[in-house]
Parts: sequence; structure tokens; C-alpha cells
Amino acid sequence: MYTFQTRVRYSEVDPQRRMALSAVVNCFQDCSNFHSQDLGVGIDYLTDRKRVWLLSAWQIELVRPPHLFDRITVGTWPYAFRGLYGYRNFIIYNEERGHETAAYANSIWFLTDTETGLPARITPEDSEAYPLEEAYPMDYAPRKIVLPVPGAPDSGYTVQQLPEMRVTRMLLDTNNHVNNGQYVRLAESLLPEGFPVCGMRAEYRRAAVLGDVIFPVMYLAEGQDTGYVSLNDAAGRPYAVVSFRRTYAKQIG
Repeated sequence: MYTFQTRVRYSEVDPQRRMALSAVVNCFQDCSNFHSQDLGVGIDYLTDRKRVWLLSAWQIELVRPPHLFDRITVGTWPYAFRGLYGYRNFIIYNEERGHETAAYANSIWFLTDTETGLPARITPEDSEAYPLEEAYPMDYAPRKIVLPVPGAPDSGYTVQQLPEMRVTRMLLDTNNHVNNGQYVRLAESLLPEGFPVCGMRAEYRRAAVLGDVIFPVMYLAEGQDTGYVSLNDAAGRPYAVVSFRRTYAKQIG
């Protein structure tokens, strides 16, 4: 496992002084980049090969979010390469609580040819730098998120069209796409007040770029544990679909 140590910053917490979901996403994303860089296969290496790893799906489970100033260890490790996809786990340990697991995650990535914009076959040259470890013993959700059908029997979900958002430079990353964490942050900001975010899944379908307009649609149901936000284009095609859970995950081990 590759790890780095840090502390929960004031800029990373919510009004209850808990580490925010967006900060957890950023820590995990940073950890994977640190890992690749230290193995010699980071952004510069990929740029020279006209390749980039893009995120296809997140599954992040919060157990007990760390609080402001807590010392934490963030870890990551790849556990498989299958077909077009690479699979990577993440974990956060809270050192203030005796190395307690605060959050864990699964992620699914695909390699892309930056000249064609199409997925690229993963070759030994792409994967051999990464030593594989055992997959974390969590309950793995599917890569694809199926949105509820409002009005269906026993569904209870209602759909709400929300105000459009234009993609600005502040949302872009080094790939000139909206960063995966920004989709999550935007979707979470649309949830109604009082919706406790205790877990998240995200499926990324298309990249939004500067000047694109995002048309959010929210799906909520009274008594249901999960709410959904689909970040769409004008034709209703999702850039990303994000689901949020109201209950915390259980400690593993």
C-alpha cells in the first residue's frame, strides 16, 4: 500500500468540523497521483506517451469522518487490471483514534489515448509499474448507476429539474475537463439542507469542458436511503451521475 500522512485542514471541513466528502475525494485523488509519480509513471510520463488515466466510477464509504486537525493516513493500492479497466482501492485511517478506518473506497479507471480521445488497451508497459495487492473486503457496487423511475410502483421518487450551471475554468483539471471531484462537489451542493452525506457513488459518462452547460436533475424519495443527482447536457444525456447515501458504512475488520 502506498500512503501519505496529513492533517484535516480548516479548508476541508463542514460546519460540524467533520472532513467533508469533497475533501475525502481530493485526498484519494492526490494519493493516487502521488503513487504514480513516485513510481515514475506520473503525469509527465503519461503525457509523453499521449496517454491519461481517466476515472470511470467512484464508490466511497464513510465510516466515521475525521474531524478538524485530526492526523490521518491516506492509502491506496491497485488490485486488478481487466480488459480496458484498472481497479484501485483507497483508505483513510484516523491516527487520533488508534488507526481507526475513517473511510474506504473503490475506483475504476480506463486508459485513454489523448490524440484520439478513445480508450486505449492496457499494455504491460502501462501496468507493470504497479504491484497488485488484495482487493479490500468491502461490498462492491456495480460500476453503472441506475436512476430510479419516478412514478414507478413502490418507487416513491420524485424528479426535480434544477438551475443550469456553466462550466468555468475553476472546474477544470490538467486534462481540460471538469475534474471528477468537481462533479461530486457540484452534485452534493444541490442536495436539500439536512440530507446527511454518509457515502457516495459516481459514474462518469462524458467529459464536460469549458463553456458547456450542465442541467442538473435530482431524484429524492421520502424514507429512501439514497438520493441521486444526474448532471446532464441540454439533451438530457449525463456527464456524470452521482448517488448519495444517508447512512454510514460499517467498520471492516
